[in-house]
Formats: sequence, C-alpha cells, structure tokens
Amino acid sequence: MLNSTVRQLRSTQLQIVRRFHGLDFSASFKKGTQLLIVAIYGSSSLTSLASVPTNVRTHQSVSPSSVSTDLQKQGRVKKSSNPSALQSSTSSPKKWQENSAFKKTRRSTIFMPVNARPTFDIPVTYNRKVRKWIQYYQGPGKRWIERRIGRSHKYLPLMKKMLREKKLPEDLAYIAMIESGFSAHATSTADAVGHWQFIKTTANRYGLRTKWWLDERRDPEKSTRAAANYLADLYRMFNSWYLAAAAYNMGENGLKRLIRRYNSTNYWVLSKKRRFPRETREYIPKLMAAMLISKAPKLYGFKNIKPERPSSYDIVYVPGGFDLVNLAQFMREERSSLTKLNPELIKGFVPRTVHNHRIRVPKGTLAMVTRYLQKFH
Repeated sequence: MLNSTVRQLRSTQLQIVRRFHGLDFSASFKKGTQLLIVAIYGSSSLTSLASVPTNVRTHQSVSPSSVSTDLQKQGRVKKSSNPSALQSSTSSPKKWQENSAFKKTRRSTIFMPVNARPTFDIPVTYNRKVRKWIQYYQGPGKRWIERRIGRSHKYLPLMKKMLREKKLPEDLAYIAMIESGFSAHATSTADAVGHWQFIKTTANRYGLRTKWWLDERRDPEKSTRAAANYLADLYRMFNSWYLAAAAYNMGENGLKRLIRRYNSTNYWVLSKKRRFPRETREYIPKLMAAMLISKAPKLYGFKNIKPERPSSYDIVYVPGGFDLVNLAQFMREERSSLTKLNPELIKGFVPRTVHNHRIRVPKGTLAMVTRYLQKFH
C-alpha cells in the first residue's frame, strides 16, 4: 500500500514538474538523447506553478486549477476546495490520516507558486547522472550552488547578450558557472584562469592578452567574446553542443581521437568508455543540473538566493603609469571598488611603457576621474 501511494506521488510530481519546465515531449531529438523528465524524489521542498506551458512550441499556459483538474481526471489528485493545493489521494483516506509517513510525504507535495517559466535553447537531458548532480547540489553542494546562482545575476545578462549577438545558444553561459562559478580569480591545476577558464595558449589564440601586468582572461566581456568564438568553432567541428562543451573542457584534439577510436559522436556513449576523461564524463551532467536549478531554483528547494546586481560603470582610457590605488585615494573610494571592476589589471596599475589602456570606473564618477587625470597625468 505504501509503495503504491509513493509511486502515485512521484508520478504526480513528474507530471507537474515537466509541465513547469515547458518541454514538448513529442519533439524529436537525436537518437540516444534522453528526454528531460524532472522528478526529484524525496525533495522536501518541491514547489511549482503559477503558469506553465503545456506545449513548448505553442507556449500555451495552464493555471494551477487546470493542472489540478487534469490530474483529477487521471485519478491522481483528490478534489479540493482550494485548487492551488494539489493533494495526493489514496483509496483509503482513513489509513492515510493514520499513517505519519504518508502525512510527511503529503506535506512535501503541496505546491506553492513560482514566478518564472524557464526555457532552454540547448538540448536538455535528464538521466541518472544528472539526477545525481541535482541531489548533490541539494545536499553537500547547496551553499556552493546558492552563491553561484546569486552571482549569476551579475554576469549572465552580459554573457547571454554577447552569445545572442553571436547567434549562439544563450544557455552556453552556464558553462562559466560550472567552470569558475562566475569568478574572475578562479584558477585550475592546469593553469586555466578566469570566468571561462582559458589556458594561456587557447586564450592567446582567441585574442586575449596575457602579460606580467595584464590578464584579459579575467575580463568578463573580453573573455566571453573569446569563449563565444571558441564554442562556435567547436560546434562547427562536432555539430553537437554536448560534444562542443566536452571539447571545451578536455580539448578538441583529444575528443577527435576518442571519436575516431570508438566510432561514435554520441556524448553519452563516449562518456562510458574507459579512455574518456573522468572530469569530462561528469561535465555535461553537471552542466544540466546547474542549468536546471538556476532556471527554477524554488522548484528544487532553493529559497534563499541573494542576487548580485550587475556592475554599473563608465569607460575611460588612462595613460601609462596610471595606478588604481592613487585614483581610489583621490576619489575617496575603497580600492576594491576599482579592482573588482578591473580584474584584468593583475598588478593594479598600467606600466609607463604602455601608451594607454581602457579601464572601468563606477558609474557617475567620470568627471572626477577626468579631473584626476588632468591633475596627475
């Protein structure tokens, strides 16, 4: 009896959540790609639905009451005077009330409204590996993902805009989340640096300068432009966003060798092979999990996200010899307010041998910066 009821609850969760994500289950996908079915079993704070699309192509929306009616017709939800509360039914209400385990499960399936309806512009897969990463982020990795989702509000608008201008999927911006957590100062054991974790050779190939005083891998705008160009090239090589992302992580030459060796262009098939790098094996599942949670954090139990505001700044060109510390003192500002806007300046100054360099200054301070440059430079 217990197992039967739990299965009904999970089936109800599955239908509600997949409607929330707005996926068209009649859409065709490449062979071997699994459809997304988002059902997080055992989540104690699963939430849903103010309005959801029943078909991703037409974007027809349904209200909570219509969802409830649909489920009532299928015998999965008990009729209620409150249509916004979706209650699971059993054949024996008395036994339901007497069983505390059922009560606990029932409480976890009361759905509260959320505001956003997520959309996706790269193929989305939900399988055992993706579920494992979602559960990790709901457990041990919760603080990590919460901080990164909060930070994403600062960088995603810029990154998505630049990807859109390149006619690339905007969801590729979530690669920066799993690579660096949107941190300009992130580094790896392979000496990859910045938001998009470029190694030096690839950065230089795509126009990013790396010098003793300057590292443009740390510049969110310049590094995103380079990453967009790199990802576009990778997609032209592999004709698959999963393989493009995998090549971004492990290198295109290594992936080409594996494709030739195993005669497959299916990421999920390749990821099971012994020679496939362990980190890249988890790369796409991790990307899927981070993207799903970021697009609907309340759905997965994340209610305490603290969004960071995008930086507001003006652009000014400064001559060689310019120092951020001296400017901060002149403006009576904290040095950190300038260094955060200019993370590419590793030493905090521009060498005298450089003719000029573009920097960012806080919005509304352009006149003061101009006075400083006229006085000291």
